[in-house]
Amino acid sequence: MGIFEKFKSGFKKSASAFTTGLRDIVIKKEIDDKTLDKIEDYLIQSDVGVVSASEIREIISQTKIDPNKDIAEEINNILKNYIISIMKPLEKLDFFNKKEKLNAILVSGVNGVGKTTTIGKISKILKANGNKVMLAASDTFRAAAIEQLENWAKKIDVQITKSSQGSDPASVAYKAIEDGLNNNFDQVLIDTAGRLQNKKNLMEEYKKIANVTKKIDANAPHDVILVLDATSGQNVINQVEEFNKIIPITGLIMTKLDGTAKGGILLAVAKKYKLPIIALGLGEKEDDLQIFEAENFAEAFTRIS
Repeated sequence: MGIFEKFKSGFKKSASAFTTGLRDIVIKKEIDDKTLDKIEDYLIQSDVGVVSASEIREIISQTKIDPNKDIAEEINNILKNYIISIMKPLEKLDFFNKKEKLNAILVSGVNGVGKTTTIGKISKILKANGNKVMLAASDTFRAAAIEQLENWAKKIDVQITKSSQGSDPASVAYKAIEDGLNNNFDQVLIDTAGRLQNKKNLMEEYKKIANVTKKIDANAPHDVILVLDATSGQNVINQVEEFNKIIPITGLIMTKLDGTAKGGILLAVAKKYKLPIIALGLGEKEDDLQIFEAENFAEAFTRIS
């Protein structure tokens, strides 16, 4: 199965729920104001955001649609083109390339988004592209988190820097980058404790990790990735807002798009923040992280066959 087919397969539940609902609205041969209102309301309910829903409604109203064609299909095409126009500039296809000098990646996110698993999947792709990879277990609040990251390191055969539960997270990150520089590593991925964005002390600890890395390299962390859970709906917006205040985000990864999650939330985030989108998580297997490409996302989101 090719990457695109795998993407469509993994995303099918989410896309099916969306397109089936849209098709149920468009039952007439022409689009009147009442139908436009229903489409706009449905888009908002699907988490694409008020601004995007309004813009899509306006595009549909200004588009001459042939009544002899499948109306729902025509609207899907409008939606697909809109998604591509918003998301194409946000692709970051070079993220997984081999780096010429050490690249420190700080990975953040609230509890339960699949952050540590995502780090393992990222690492596998980076390694496959010729990078020498090290993981830093800076989530020292939970012994299980350290163990989970260690299991990933063994599974994909990369090095890990860790310490005991309760130790200083920032010191683990510092040691990992220091070892990375001394031993010609290309990528260091720093796991951080899943923290609620409204817990000031935890967010300060997160900020401290970033500040400590700058003692070795003023430009570190070179990437700050926020992992988001598609099932969280509009709460995702608040997470992006708060994390971006602490340390500017350089890329997003959205997980759990293999269920019936409303994948429209990614469009809402893209429209509002215009942050690069790195990849999408479509399952628990180590190969279920798909590099983000706008056309593939748009095609999968608007088609169920």
